[in-house]
Amino acid sequence: MCGIAGIVSHNPDFISKEKLKATSAALIHRGPESHGFWINDSNTVAFAHRRLSIIDLTEAAAQPLFYNNRYSIIYNGEIYNYLELRSSLIKEEFQFKSASDTEIIIAAYAAWGEACLQQFDGMFAFAIWDMQEQKLFAARDRFGEKPFYFFYDGERFAFASEMKGLWELGIQKDVNRSMLYNFLSIGYTSNPADPQETFYNHISKLPAASYLTYSLPGNQLEIKNTGRHMSMLMRISLDKKL
Repeated sequence: MCGIAGIVSHNPDFISKEKLKATSAALIHRGPESHGFWINDSNTVAFAHRRLSIIDLTEAAAQPLFYNNRYSIIYNGEIYNYLELRSSLIKEEFQFKSASDTEIIIAAYAAWGEACLQQFDGMFAFAIWDMQEQKLFAARDRFGEKPFYFFYDGERFAFASEMKGLWELGIQKDVNRSMLYNFLSIGYTSNPADPQETFYNHISKLPAASYLTYSLPGNQLEIKNTGRHMSMLMRISLDKKL
């Protein structure tokens, strides 16, 4: 188990190392062994990671992990077939600096784009920042074993393994009274009609077998379901705030 959190925004006031440290501290139980931070040069993207080392215990596998001077990843989970994928990628002339499954994910994305998700056998929640396209790509495994919560208001996109990580990034608590009522009256902990809904307004969970992309230049968020090859579930642009 590891902890991931991040924020993307045109407004640098939303991004600071102090906030990253606070959200990292809130997630320390998910990865007590070490932590890592990254803020890009333009102060528009920030990642925080709590690490529980399992496959590659060296610093080469520390996160955020960078690849080809273009991609950065933070990741929670385990890819069971990463050795097979590593062999396939080496045949396509991809090179690796670590023995981690983390680097396999980011290389697979570099090789196959969003279609890389069809290659993964495992449990995961991860976020990849493409420095060239200025785009975030995040995904969750088929059965939703690893958590991924997010917030978007047209000015900032934030995400974390747990909601307490979002609160440390400055997201306000606003109780979803409908969900609370359903829980107290009939015991529902999720909304069968809307798998994104949570107990807090404006905080959503990425559904199982789904991925999202967030374009910083266009301020546009898209969510798609990979399990059923559904078309876009949600599109949010600057002129439509939650």
